This record gives sequence, C-alpha cells and structure tokens, in this order.
Amino acid sequence: MEWEAPALVLSAVPYGESSMIAHVLTGEHGLYHGMVRGGGARQGRPVWQAGNLITARWNARLPEQLGSLRGELVHASAARVLEYAHPLAMLASLCALADSSLPEREPHLAVFEELTRLLARISLEPAEAERSGMAALIRWEMLLLSDLGFGLDLSCCAVSGQADDLAWVSPRSGRAVSDGHAGQWRDRLLVLPPFLLDPTQEGTPEQWLAGLRLTGHFLARDAFGQRHRPLPAARIRLLDMVGRMVEKRDISHQPEPGI
Repeated sequence: MEWEAPALVLSAVPYGESSMIAHVLTGEHGLYHGMVRGGGARQGRPVWQAGNLITARWNARLPEQLGSLRGELVHASAARVLEYAHPLAMLASLCALADSSLPEREPHLAVFEELTRLLARISLEPAEAERSGMAALIRWEMLLLSDLGFGLDLSCCAVSGQADDLAWVSPRSGRAVSDGHAGQWRDRLLVLPPFLLDPTQEGTPEQWLAGLRLTGHFLARDAFGQRHRPLPAARIRLLDMVGRMVEKRDISHQPEPGI
C-alpha cells in the first residue's frame, strides 16, 4: 500500500528519540497518520510543522497499519507566521479543527482545497491576515460543518421563508431567522454576522467574534460533541484573542471623563 500526494501537516508529536507521529490531510486520501522516521531530528523538524504544505509519501505493508510517512517541503506556512500572534493563532486553530474533527482516511476535497488556500493567504501576508483572513476562516468553519453533515441553512428565515433581513440563527435547528421575526426569542438566538451572507464583506472584530461564537456552538455540539470531544484548545484561544480585541476597541472608543 502506497500513495504520494500534496498534503497539509496538521500535527506532529515526538515518538522515540528522533521519530514523530504525524497527521497529514490530502485531497484524494483524506486524513492520514504515519510514522516519520528522523522527523524529530534537526533537519526534519522544519518540515513537520503544523500548517506546512508538503509532498507526502505514505506506505505500509497492510492498509490497516499506521504506515510510514516521508515529506518534502513545498511551502513553509508555519515559519512565516511565527512572529505574528493573530495569524499564528488562526493557523493553529485551523489545523487543530481539521485534525480533530475529520474522520481518518475519508476524502474531503473541498475542505482540503479551501484550507490550503486559506493557509497560503495567512502565511503570505501575515500582517494583513487579521483584517482580511478572519472572515475567510469562519467561512471555512462553515464549510467544515457542512462537509461533516452539520451544515447551517442561511438561505431564508425559518419563520417566514423570506430571504431578507436575516440577522439571527436558531441554536437548535441551525436555520436563519429574520430580525423582524425574532420576537421574544431574540435573547436565545445566535447573531448572524453580515459577512456570512455577503462573500465580498470582510467584517469587523465584533462580527468576527459573533461568527466564531456561531460556528463554535455547532462545532462543539455536533462535530465534537457527538464524538464526546471538547473543542480544541487552539480554537478556544482564538476566540479569546478576538474577544480581547473587541474589548480593547470598546475601551478605546469610550469618551474621556468630562467630555
């Protein structure tokens, strides 16, 4: 059993003195685990950093075995964002979500392709990633939910069937609700940020926070809750980071005393 394909490194942990157990995501073969002999050595470590795009080669005598992985670096996303806190948190969250939620050896081509584009976008322009990449990250989380069978229905209002004035999402059904029909349930609904309805919008920190809370609710309940797993710590840290960003904006916008 053997294959070779472009792959994203999602995680790698030490195994023994110089080896690693790596998790990689490919478009054709899905999520694969394998042993990387020498991956923990000085020359191997830079290749097996989460977020890197590599050419991966996997082989094993039997298909059910762990198998061996080899890789050649194509694009070093991880090294490009090390000095940027927000892009680094975004990269870590994306890789952790894919690694923890996708079933092993099951192709998810759309998730792989969009994740590859998003990681390249974050790493090539890390200084702009926070402004231009956060909305794309949340849209990718929506795609992940849909690909796993837990997609949200934002096409029309669950109450009226109309497609205008959509501002909320039911936390139970995952269907959109218009502002005019939210009624007494408004406090129990999740905010639907406008950029999820308009792909040309990049959103604001307040909208990013609402988007992360929206997708986080369904990721925690469906993608991870049904497998009795918590949300990855990297995803929680990203939410906290955006929350602090919003708090700082609120403080900076407050008027000075006596003004």
